[in-house]
Amino acid sequence: MAGALGRMGQAVSAVVSDRADVRLAARFDRPGAEGEGLVPLDQALEKAQVVIDFTTPSASVALAQAAAARGAPALVIGSTGASPQQIEAIEAAAKSIPIVFAGNYSLGVNMLMGLVAQAAKALHADAYDIEVTESHHKRKVDAPSGTALMLGEAAARGRQVALADVAQRVRDGITGARPTGEIGFSVIRGGGIIGEHSVIFAAEDEILTLSHSARDRGLFARGAVEAARWVAGRPPGLYDMQDVLGLK
Repeated sequence: MAGALGRMGQAVSAVVSDRADVRLAARFDRPGAEGEGLVPLDQALEKAQVVIDFTTPSASVALAQAAAARGAPALVIGSTGASPQQIEAIEAAAKSIPIVFAGNYSLGVNMLMGLVAQAAKALHADAYDIEVTESHHKRKVDAPSGTALMLGEAAARGRQVALADVAQRVRDGITGARPTGEIGFSVIRGGGIIGEHSVIFAAEDEILTLSHSARDRGLFARGAVEAARWVAGRPPGLYDMQDVLGLK
């Protein structure tokens, strides 16, 4: 378990401890971190069959490169906010080891992605505007969330456009009328909100909202553990939760 002292690291460790089909081989955190049972990175990579990582994009890239250099172990990466260069580095590492890389490990969210893509395909841009809204706790450092971007990608895929060409992440001041086909993002940060995501399809005469609410971080931890069980022994490659759940 990477980032073992963090909130998600502790949640994953708790899920593993309650299961008989997986075992926590090693726990590690940032260099210099102290805690009972923590080991150095090299020792963790030697002991583990799969490493689950909910840390930061820079730490995830370093972990992926270290594992790729050894040819093992497999990785499950859940850090969000990675730059294009960091994503490229993880993709490069996946040529040597199997990596599950996803912005969200919830079964419900991954089902929601499929529904959003279908709705976007059926509800044409000239009649329905799409807005992705998300809310998270005040400690979250990236915005929009990785999950919001995944939902935006699903909507763009349904309309057969590139999200980069139609995304509107910020509105401020006199913005003018909304362009046809724009996919907007709205962000809330506050308190201890675990995760709320909605995709709104707004027409002049009706509004369709598809949404998901996270009630406990355990749901992400359970999904990550399932991903770890699935990726163990897989050939090198970059996978996501759609692969894990057989939804592709």
